[in-house]
Amino acid sequence: MTAAMRGLFITFEGGEGSGKTTQIQQLKNWIESNINSVNLCLTREPGGTIEAELIRALLLNGAASKWQPATEAMMMSASRHEHVIHVIKPALARGDIVICDRFIDSTHVYQGYVGGVDYALLDGLDQLSCQGLVPDLTLFLDMDSNAGLARTIQRGSNESRFESKGAAFHQKVRQGFVERAEKYPDRIAKIDAARSADAVTMDVIAAVRALLVAKGMIAAS
Repeated sequence: MTAAMRGLFITFEGGEGSGKTTQIQQLKNWIESNINSVNLCLTREPGGTIEAELIRALLLNGAASKWQPATEAMMMSASRHEHVIHVIKPALARGDIVICDRFIDSTHVYQGYVGGVDYALLDGLDQLSCQGLVPDLTLFLDMDSNAGLARTIQRGSNESRFESKGAAFHQKVRQGFVERAEKYPDRIAKIDAARSADAVTMDVIAAVRALLVAKGMIAAS
């Protein structure tokens, strides 16, 4: 696969209720309206294939304490490997723009920073599951964790295992994402998600536009 043929891999990260679903849809709409002859692949983790969605159901439902963090990390990585091999890499090989709801950063935060799984072990799982694949751009939607949890409770969810882990857990999740963004500033764009959805979308589009210009996919305006 040549660099010229490869598409772009964009991921969204953030705590519960940070607005990832809304912003992914808004970005999809903008790309379809402003970029000709490009195919989009929208996907999510855990999930993205039939087999990986089965793992998702095991991970996101049931009692908060049903899995150890290390077990979660291995299940996430197993799901991710199927996703990368069967969905993400083929889409990138076709030249598609892949937009994914969560990827490796979530595992490093939820199971590593919060759960205590050693980062070196998580890096090893990344190497096995991703085979060198790293997002071109990660959009971290940052907001107060209590406000995010309130959003999820208000809208309701049938995947509530992580939401039920409590306020202290989610405060630590937010801090983990903040520190991850500070560690990888060239890849992770931190966006204030506590504002209106339209204001957040403007920042999301600005970050993606800069990536598209840098990759020569659109002209600088």
